[in-house]
Amino acid sequence: MNRWLLPEDIADVLPAEARKVETLRRAILDLYQSYGYELVAPPILEFLDSLLTGTGSDLNLQTFKLVDQLSGRTLGLRADMTPQVARIDAHLLNREGVTRLCYAGSIAHARTPVGSSAREELQLGAEIYGCASWEADFEAISLLLQTLGIAGLNKVYLDLSHAGVLEGILAGQNIGKEDVAVIYSLLQSKDRPRLAHWSKCLPAKSADALMALTELNGPCAEVLVSAKKILPSHAQINEALAQLEKLSAAIATLSQDVELSIDLSDLRGYQYHSGVMFAAYVDKLPQPIARGGRYDHVGQAFGRSRPATGFSLDLLTLANLSPLTQRKPAIVAPWIEDASLAARIASLRHAGDVVIQIPAGEAVETAEYLCDRELVKQGDSWEVKKK
Repeated sequence: MNRWLLPEDIADVLPAEARKVETLRRAILDLYQSYGYELVAPPILEFLDSLLTGTGSDLNLQTFKLVDQLSGRTLGLRADMTPQVARIDAHLLNREGVTRLCYAGSIAHARTPVGSSAREELQLGAEIYGCASWEADFEAISLLLQTLGIAGLNKVYLDLSHAGVLEGILAGQNIGKEDVAVIYSLLQSKDRPRLAHWSKCLPAKSADALMALTELNGPCAEVLVSAKKILPSHAQINEALAQLEKLSAAIATLSQDVELSIDLSDLRGYQYHSGVMFAAYVDKLPQPIARGGRYDHVGQAFGRSRPATGFSLDLLTLANLSPLTQRKPAIVAPWIEDASLAARIASLRHAGDVVIQIPAGEAVETAEYLCDRELVKQGDSWEVKKK
């Protein structure tokens, strides 16, 4: 076996793609900064009990584990940065008002996620803490759409859901966490036969509502009208539908390129989220390019429950799908000892130009730069000429 072979579903990022990723990262984080988001960088390793606090068993299965040689305790290699950022807000910053945080860093999965071909991602996201109103959810979605726009992905299919609908349907029922997990798995897959069989243990009203969720998907206005007619009248359900109605109306004003829909059975991350949930899809990718929503209970595990909403995406996938492929222009210069040449090159680089020096007789081999000019000596000076 070659020593340089990488583990399964782990890959190198080569120069042209790496520059594209970094260009997008800078532009996107600059956008977040213009909204007042502060950049944080949690550690890639933490003690396992801290890393998995309040996140459930799903994240546990996706976390690489190793033993700390200093303390003897088990460490975890993060599989998601969102809980770490929630810990920073709740435990380290400890602010009372609204806090906006953003992040960009590597995460790793012990198992390749469904629909993905990589176990390593460059997770980028933005979170708003301390605001329980729908305006925070709207800002998060607006920021997500602008993020995709920076990458040239303007045609977006945005799917909305709400964790409160299922909570309202199951309110008052003595159902354990494992049973709830089964329910939302069946709803997610829209497995009506198994869902009908499982829901026989529930009151007829709740069972009928669960079955209805599998068909409550499509254009926002149509789904909301149907949901109000079909679903039982309950405070949580009514509030959830009101929030979705207000949010969908606001999102519709953002861009004509956004195709908006509601799927009330799309409950991936139900145990994680507590309110509005959203998933963004783009062409040529079967799974969502980004997911987000409200998760007001995550900070509670760190001793301070705070309203929270936000989203995250994989920057490597975003760059791969981005149609922005323009190579950066560069100037070729001879690699010789010449004081006037060195001064000219320094001046060009200071002005923002890329200057690549090569020995005489050699050609530039690069996938990242377009060498369309060269430095040529004319008399006593070095001039830039088109090739």
